[in-house]
Amino acid sequence: MGTTQLESVPEPKYWHLKTVLTEALDSEFSVGEILPNERDLAARFGVARATLRQALEQLELEGRLQRRRGVGTTVAPPRVGVAVGTEQHAWPGAAGDAWQAVDCTVAAPPAAVAGALESGRDEPVHIVRRTRTTHGQPVAAELLYIPASSVPDLSAIDAPSGPARARAVLRELQHLELEGQDRAVELGSARADDAKELDRLPGAPVLVVTTRFHAAGGTAAVSVATYRADTCRLTFGDSGGVEIHEDPQRRAS
Repeated sequence: MGTTQLESVPEPKYWHLKTVLTEALDSEFSVGEILPNERDLAARFGVARATLRQALEQLELEGRLQRRRGVGTTVAPPRVGVAVGTEQHAWPGAAGDAWQAVDCTVAAPPAAVAGALESGRDEPVHIVRRTRTTHGQPVAAELLYIPASSVPDLSAIDAPSGPARARAVLRELQHLELEGQDRAVELGSARADDAKELDRLPGAPVLVVTTRFHAAGGTAAVSVATYRADTCRLTFGDSGGVEIHEDPQRRAS
């Protein structure tokens, strides 16, 4: 391969280099292939190693590259697809739900969630923790906040904690008539607990999908689902649902 010199451009040099590297990844490298070392790459593109590192970091953030300890920098597989609540009138835990219940605790929710639930900040709620996997890999973690008023008959269920308790809470929630739901999607950073669930480092980029479920004229539950930003690609359909699409020839990282 010959040396490619970058011309003077108004955008940051590392950003232009990222575009050039992207084209090289698409045309010259296959998924899982190890890239040449930084010194060789910097020489090829005629840039300083600091500029190269900035471009590589950006490509890693976008999910095009993976840095693996003891291996080096490899070409990452494309983002994996999972559906994010395309059904507008179904409670969490309904038939066909792809999430797995992990645990259920009772505690005061964060202030923002308490505000959405229109409850007191110190008023305990049921917090159901769930995870989602695709191709055997973790892609999302969820905290579902449910006030006691939404599951009034739960006290009769003998399941103090764990997945059984979580499933019991979700079953009771489905006794309410769901009137609708709304969602918001934003970019965030993985908290320590989320990072552990998703096999990422704390601070890694994530997509946070917050859903409010409406019943009996108010907010009956709030879901905060955290998706790996390096593996998920979101698009918005005419139906108002959110979907994450997958190239069937690619697998999750």
